[in-house]
Amino acid sequence: MKNISVIGSGTMGNGIAHVFAQFGYQVNLIDINKEALEKAINTIGKNLDRQVAKGTITQAHKAETLKNITVFTDMQSGVSNADLVVEAATENLDLKLKIFKDLDAFAKPEAILASNTSSISITKIASVTNRGADVIGMHFMNPVPVMKLVEVIRGYATSNETTATIMDLSKKIEKAPVEVNDYPGFVANRILMPMINEAIYTLYENVAGVKEIDTVMKLGMAHPMGPLQLADFIGLDVCLAILRVLHDGFGNPKYAPCPLLVNMVTAGNKGIKSGEGFYNYSEGVKEAKVAAKFSRQ
Repeated sequence: MKNISVIGSGTMGNGIAHVFAQFGYQVNLIDINKEALEKAINTIGKNLDRQVAKGTITQAHKAETLKNITVFTDMQSGVSNADLVVEAATENLDLKLKIFKDLDAFAKPEAILASNTSSISITKIASVTNRGADVIGMHFMNPVPVMKLVEVIRGYATSNETTATIMDLSKKIEKAPVEVNDYPGFVANRILMPMINEAIYTLYENVAGVKEIDTVMKLGMAHPMGPLQLADFIGLDVCLAILRVLHDGFGNPKYAPCPLLVNMVTAGNKGIKSGEGFYNYSEGVKEAKVAAKFSRQ
């Protein structure tokens, strides 16, 4: 494994590219949007600056990391020499199926195709390719340069060899891989999203306010971040999409998204990315403040 291609230059994509490049891999970062690629490189540079300031890497290591990343707007060119392709596009099934169908045609036959999906079936993704044994999930956690966990998800057809290769590669970039099987939500989101959904129901039913709910979970359960603030951080649209995957996949009403979450996403309040979710992140506000509509009287 020398050449890594990453599809998508958003928060997860640029984080994945950052980590592989930092450990000496040649990374092709691919996005159809040139401006998004420029923003991604700028973000990676700023995150590397933080590492330099903390003394975890040197200025020379930062320069070498950035040198290891090449940007592409054309997928075929960007994946042609890849030993591993990691797809980190939007959590949308149709989009991912289209990407993997193209990757199957464009990537060399021996390349491993991985998805950073947080909930979509690896088996379903692999079904549009002719290399099911070489398709696997690599679910990195956000922020990628900081968080150690990688869920390595085996699809129904994923081979032992592919799994072993990805487990070993994850360790080489100093991550802690955990092998899981391909069921809706895998492990992380199958447990996390019902908790977040229940926190939203607790607010929806007026049991307590936003800050109160988050305070209980932080002080009482030793969570570093309350579930509502965490939902804002993940993106309420992403939480909703994952809950729908769980609900559809298991057919169990316990995974049904709270109506409040549905309304918030419909209204465009998606959390930090939109400037408002359960908290207000508008420009000029140094600390997140509870959005006015949730303030308890």
